Amino acid sequence: MDIGIGLDATLNLSFADQAALSQEAARLGYTSIWTPESTGQDAFQLCSQRWAASCQVLPQGLRTGIRVSPVLYRTPMAFAMSGGTVSQLTGRRFILGLGAGGAYRPRTRQSLGLPRLSTLALMRDYLTTVRRLVAGQEVTYHGEVLTLQGVKLAISPPPRTPVYLGALGPEMLRLAGELADGVCLNWCTPEQIAWSRERIAEGAMRVNRDPAGVQVVEYIRVCVDDDVDVARRAFARSTMGYALGQWVPTERERQLGYRAHFERMGYTAALAELDQMRHQGASADAVADAFPPELLRRVGYYGTPEGAAAAFRRLAAGLDVAIVRVVAARPGMASVRAALHACRPGLVHPTSSPA
Repeated sequence: MDIGIGLDATLNLSFADQAALSQEAARLGYTSIWTPESTGQDAFQLCSQRWAASCQVLPQGLRTGIRVSPVLYRTPMAFAMSGGTVSQLTGRRFILGLGAGGAYRPRTRQSLGLPRLSTLALMRDYLTTVRRLVAGQEVTYHGEVLTLQGVKLAISPPPRTPVYLGALGPEMLRLAGELADGVCLNWCTPEQIAWSRERIAEGAMRVNRDPAGVQVVEYIRVCVDDDVDVARRAFARSTMGYALGQWVPTERERQLGYRAHFERMGYTAALAELDQMRHQGASADAVADAFPPELLRRVGYYGTPEGAAAAFRRLAAGLDVAIVRVVAARPGMASVRAALHACRPGLVHPTSSPA
């Protein structure tokens, strides 16, 4: 199992900070560095800059990837152009992760002026077309959501960028097994990782594909501090946007995306109680304080640095690439570095020599 590091916009890092952390990750023995993408800074450029910084430590640089980019913000050709360029720049050490984002939410589609659509069909269309484009093929494709007519990426030789799919539910996991180079999981227990692999294998069997060829990667969030209460609150706040969402979900929205994922874990009643607190105007800190600690510890780690490596190793069982997604307990670089060091590969893999 490889171990990567994940840095996101919530850490409020400068470009210089990100470069320094990329170099530190390379020195500590991490093998890859990842970023999610939303509507903030362009993740392709962040990946390029982080890779370039890591080249100061390793001649070939760390592998770098986007995990994941919501497809509603770009066309297939835009993904192929940007991903292909970063692949060419890094010597094919870039991985492109695609995800549905909030496509299943009517409010998200309305904000972008998009009609109602099948999220599964949307991702099938994007996976099919983007993978063909980065393979150098001329693409004519008529899908349920997308149509392309005789388009081709003008990068030679073809960048052949691996394309991963962000997936949680059974049908999206089967789609990944059928079409993707890898699967990006999130907020999973080891039992859910095993369950996800079974669904991936079912999808691969549809097309007589070896499921072992589909890489399984996951963010595992880690928040460390000598004050456990400080770490717990920061970790709970990082969980809220996923488990609860930005607003109290409708009955339909509870059946989809991350909310459905957490309810499949058995937390329907607990999340409903937190929704009721939000209905009544509770502050974000009050909701965070009411989050069940057992839920938080099932999908990540908060606590003192000394316990992080063992918890990370347990949560990473069954993965090909486990990514330390840093949650800062306090503002500033010290909290980020603390998580980086607490889960460095030499501690997670105690039989190997620390870098």
